[in-house]
Amino acid sequence: MQQFDILVIGGGVNGAGIARDLQGRGHSVLLVERGDLAQATSSSSSKLIHGGLRYLEHHEYRLVREALGEREVLLRTAPHIIWPLRFVLPHRPEMRPRWMIRAGLFLYDHLARRVSLPGAESFRTAGDPRAAPLRPEITHAFGYSDAWVEDSRLVLLNAMDARARGATIRPRTCFTRAHRAADHWIVTLEGGEEARVRGIVNAAGPWVQRALEAANTPPPGKVRLIRGSHIVVPRLYEGDHAFILQNDDRRVVFVIPYEGRFSLIGTTDVPHEGDPGEARCTPEEAEYLCAAVSRQFRRAVTPEEIVWTYSGVRPLFDDGAADPSAVTRDYVLKLDRAGAPLLSVYGGKITTFRRLAEEAAGQIGAALGRAGTPWTGSAILPGGDFAGRSRAAFTEEMARALPHIPHEWLPRLVRTHGSLLPEVMGGELGRHFGAGLTEREAAWMQKHEWATAPDDVLWRRTRLGLHLSPQEAQDFRDAWESLTSRQ
Repeated sequence: MQQFDILVIGGGVNGAGIARDLQGRGHSVLLVERGDLAQATSSSSSKLIHGGLRYLEHHEYRLVREALGEREVLLRTAPHIIWPLRFVLPHRPEMRPRWMIRAGLFLYDHLARRVSLPGAESFRTAGDPRAAPLRPEITHAFGYSDAWVEDSRLVLLNAMDARARGATIRPRTCFTRAHRAADHWIVTLEGGEEARVRGIVNAAGPWVQRALEAANTPPPGKVRLIRGSHIVVPRLYEGDHAFILQNDDRRVVFVIPYEGRFSLIGTTDVPHEGDPGEARCTPEEAEYLCAAVSRQFRRAVTPEEIVWTYSGVRPLFDDGAADPSAVTRDYVLKLDRAGAPLLSVYGGKITTFRRLAEEAAGQIGAALGRAGTPWTGSAILPGGDFAGRSRAAFTEEMARALPHIPHEWLPRLVRTHGSLLPEVMGGELGRHFGAGLTEREAAWMQKHEWATAPDDVLWRRTRLGLHLSPQEAQDFRDAWESLTSRQ
């Protein structure tokens, strides 16, 4: 029977971040995930590293301040998968007065130290190319900064770093039950495999309550499952800026440049019933998102234009709010010390995952007699070491260092692998399946990134499923089993 200090249940961003932090503090860690890493909520976000401008209306100042601080940390430690994004906020006087938005943006700029991003501004839309998609009756708008993230790769990088430091990462491995003693747990995994651990971190996301049931432990609180759905349509406008649209129900809807050829629109906030793994964008949600954009853009967006949808279920801590949009996005950690410790994670957002992991690692570590020292705030994630160069400068360097790679492939490859690119793509590329996806890259993902099925590559480690034709995607699936010979 294998022995570890801590079992982490859940391979989303919180679980991977906690495993990395704990292993770096000297604990031996086993992480198990019943599906692929980042298969659920953590690959179904709005892809934003942001403070959460709308959370100011709910007076969640601590959460916004923490998130804004983390925005700077993540821009610095993962520059290949996280980069600045400028937002345009059209003014609708019937929604919120301009003075209120100015005050909110001033607060947004000053709640935490802003180092790398420009501040907010207001501008008239007439003649401004940023406002070209907007209806002519919208005469004023605001601009401010946040950041974009390749969300599923953020999970992978944390898992890869945890493994490099000695953690055991086991995707496609289901946690089935646990027996508690005074100073340890005996946990049973899929297939009857057992392990002895001193403590458990339950970061199972939407399945947090189910994991507690498997551990025969009463839940320390209630969870509210809130579904956020997104739609992807052909690109709606030119420019690299995003829009944040005030909707008639006082929620906001984002329109974000996506994968070069598309626009990403999201998100909804509706209660979710049933298995979180079966979450899908409903026709009603798609209509809602299309209508939110059509009210403010010159051209209408219709459900017939949708090329892809995805939905994620947020496991929010039930704070009693009647409106799903008002339920706190802050994380809540519940430590059970009735025997060997068990820490359960509720809520959270991708922007604050590192701070959540830091606090969780400290709590479970202290319960085991060794809290350790926080360290992740300055540690570069795999592939993020550009040695002070910009991503553009690094891309040009890769064009010289890897002349066998077509130049048009490089921006996507750098955004995927960063400074690991020479190792990933430095040899013979093998077959090209389309959209820059080669045998060599796919085989690398099999060997080093836990990819065990074609969709792991097409829809999580990359989003190339959007770019391949149906025949190209099928050719890739047909060749999948033979790819391991490339490494």
